[in-house]
Amino acid sequence: MVVDRIFSGIQPTGTPHLGNYLGAIQNWVNLQEKCSSVLYSIMDMHSLTMPKEPAVLRQNILDTTAAMLACGIDPKKCFLFRQSLVPEHAELAWILGCLTNVPRLLRLPQWKMKRASQNSEGTVGLLTYPVLQAADILLYKSTRVPVGEDQVLHLELAQDIAQHFNKKYGEFFPVPKAILSTTKKIKSLRDPSVKMSKSDPQKLATVNIADSPDEIVLKFRKAVTDFTSEVTYDPIARPGVSNLVSIHAAVTGLSIKEVLHQATDLDTAHYKMVVAESVIQKFAPIRNEIKKLQEDKSHLVKVLEDGAEKAKELAAPIYQEIRRLVGFQ
Repeated sequence: MVVDRIFSGIQPTGTPHLGNYLGAIQNWVNLQEKCSSVLYSIMDMHSLTMPKEPAVLRQNILDTTAAMLACGIDPKKCFLFRQSLVPEHAELAWILGCLTNVPRLLRLPQWKMKRASQNSEGTVGLLTYPVLQAADILLYKSTRVPVGEDQVLHLELAQDIAQHFNKKYGEFFPVPKAILSTTKKIKSLRDPSVKMSKSDPQKLATVNIADSPDEIVLKFRKAVTDFTSEVTYDPIARPGVSNLVSIHAAVTGLSIKEVLHQATDLDTAHYKMVVAESVIQKFAPIRNEIKKLQEDKSHLVKVLEDGAEKAKELAAPIYQEIRRLVGFQ
């Protein structure tokens, strides 16, 4: 019998930004209430594809965990764990990598983009991390995966790998389906042609959920719009203003139409401050909770270790059967 199981993960880049929260974490909180088997992983192995100082990575793991808990992820309702504490992820990635052809990986846009951003030939880890993503998902026989638009191709790779494995060794993996976020993709406040990103060199481009009210106000005040003062929603013709409308709708739970109705008599300069205030109100309790959790490092470590033990218990019999199927035992 196939168990309905949700898996997703987040790279430990420290405190998540507005786009992470609205596009993923908020949805994760809702999903843990609706599904009885949910796993959320802090993807520390994936983070090595971009150069990191060890001390920075250690702190980022704790900060990301604190943020997840503060946002409402409940370890009693899901498994929250660190990827590297479950070695079967890497072991399964090797097996699945032996079923994956190199040209398929070379065609993935993230390989081209990240390789260009590093100004290098690219590493083996950077090329093959989509196979590790497939292992992350398939190790638990996950059936559904919350993904953003930019990860759909990677999930399709996982689906193809699952089908390839099943064809070679017999029906074993369920083919995981995507849960697409209904939130509009949040764009950079300084360049609305690209998505909001932690790695953006422009500090005013990205709103972090632990930013102070003054920082949030400054970032929205400096947000790029256009020369038309009216607030309208047209992502193609007016991407900057439309991004503000999307953010406003997402943090308030209102529709685009309702948000535009509220902004009827506002020019874009005043509207920026309305959006900033909505973001401040949304994240004030989360910001306070993050600070409190960051003061108790041992609690954060224990949450991840306890989650990893539960994940191992779930993964062990599945991985043992995989070992048998491929001929390791």
